[in-house]
This record gives sequence, structure tokens and C-alpha cells, in this order.
Amino acid sequence: MSESTTATTELTSQYAAQVASDLERNAKEQERISADIAALQEQLTALQHDHSVLVNVQQVLGVSPTPVQPAAAPDVSAVPAPRKKTSGEAGAGKRTRAKKAADAQGRTAAEKAAAGKKPAGNAVAAKAARPTLVELIRSHLTKQSEPRSAAEVTTALDTAHPERGIKTTVVRTTLENLVAKNQAQRTKQGSSVYYTAPNTAEQTAATSQDEAQSEQTE
Repeated sequence: MSESTTATTELTSQYAAQVASDLERNAKEQERISADIAALQEQLTALQHDHSVLVNVQQVLGVSPTPVQPAAAPDVSAVPAPRKKTSGEAGAGKRTRAKKAADAQGRTAAEKAAAGKKPAGNAVAAKAARPTLVELIRSHLTKQSEPRSAAEVTTALDTAHPERGIKTTVVRTTLENLVAKNQAQRTKQGSSVYYTAPNTAEQTAATSQDEAQSEQTE
């Protein structure tokens, strides 16, 4: 075998070893990037779920939704190759990014402060203006000329206040508590139980007694 043939064989072996090493490194890099993409996709899914939950909570609180759309997944194929920058462009880019980051932090702090104040104020105002279930039941019984069952009271209140999700079991318990405090009267017809508002004198005495107990407790 001539020297040229031996040199060619050795060179071929070196190239083959280099290619095999590059292929192995390429496969590992693909595996690593795929794992990173999967982790980022999980984070994106979790953030989208949290966004939906927060929007629902915002709607329940009656707060006007902020017109913020979740960022769409970037199209990797459409991203152009990076252009090499000169030292001047690189310095200007760093200063611009630093200024934008500072502005964004300032806006975020202001938005958080405003968001922390508005929902609290709305919640307090809504709570103050919203009557309790006891008040609703007493008011409903006062307006009725005939006894009403717990189911009938629940149906009427749920129709008038569908946002509260009033349950029959809660209404029945509240009615029994009102009866125990002489703020409602309980009658039984067969196997059915009906409730009516108390007489005016009895109701006044019961209310005065409750107020006296509340003052003693305080």
C-alpha cells in the first residue's frame, strides 16, 4: 500500500469520526431544545389557564376587564437570521432596552397599586349595598298574604336575585332561625311546613330584643 493511500485512509477515518461526533452532539442539542420547548409549552398552558380564571374572578367582582390579550406563540420559521451589530449600535440598543425596562417597571408598579385599590373599593361598596339573605327572606315574607314554604321562598328569591345562587337548604335553615327568634311564624299543613311574617307587635319586640343582645355582646 502506497503512502498516499495510507494518508487518504487516515484522513477519511478522521472525517468519519468528526462527523459521528458532530451528529451525536447535534442529537443531544435537539433533545435539550425539545425538552425546553415542552417545559415552556407547559408554562404557557398554565399561564393561559390562570388568565381565564382571573378574567372570571374579575367578572364576578364586577370590575371592567382590562383589554389585555395573551401573547401568541412566536412563529419560529418566520424569525429572520440575526444581523451583526456594530459596537455603537450594540451600546445604543442596551441603553434603549434599559430605558424600556425601567418604564415598564414603573407602569407595572402603578398598575398594581391601582388594581389593589379599585377592586377593594368596589367590593366594599357592593357589600354595603347588598342586603343579607335574612333581610331578603324577612322582606319577602312581609309582602306575602299567605304562608309560603321554604321551596317557594327559594324560588322567588332566586328569580329576583339569580346572581346569588340561593339554595333551599340555606333558606330553610334561615327560616327556622327566624322562627326561633320570633321573627317568623311556622305552621304545618299535613307533611308540609309553611312560614309567615310575625305580627307587627311580636316583630317589634323580637327586633328590640336582638338589638339589646347585640349591644351587650359589643
